[in-house]
Amino acid sequence: MAVEYYDFGPHKIHHSSVFYTSNLSLAFVNLRPAVTGHVLVCSKREVKHVADLTDDETVDLWLIAKKLGRQLESYHKASSLTFCIQDGPQAGQSVPHVHIHILPRKSGDYENNDDIYDDINEKEKELNRALKVDIERKDRSIQEMALEADEYRKFVF
Repeated sequence: MAVEYYDFGPHKIHHSSVFYTSNLSLAFVNLRPAVTGHVLVCSKREVKHVADLTDDETVDLWLIAKKLGRQLESYHKASSLTFCIQDGPQAGQSVPHVHIHILPRKSGDYENNDDIYDDINEKEKELNRALKVDIERKDRSIQEMALEADEYRKFVF
């Protein structure tokens, strides 16, 4: 039987938002992307810290991030990638589940390149609190996320 939802810390990720799975990891589109193509890769097993991943989980997670990054960079005609991982609350991790942000980057997408990390931190915090939806970065519908995931499934691996 197919999985309907995947656990991501205290959150449930609908299967239609997931565009790649392995035995140990999964990749899904972001509810509130910082840039077009911003996706997440996480371990299937809920683990709070990188040091708590098994060696196999660590290798799987990063190999998938590497391969997806290359494919997303090409698909979105980006020139670079940002890979971001926050390991623990003092590092900005607000979803207590190891995950890697993959962000296709283009020249000029941020005036100050490091501002992207502030946006990532803010979007993570918003997952854990009820906020008024801001106009610029509103939650996407399951249908919107499913359409994006469908596009990525066409070229992933």
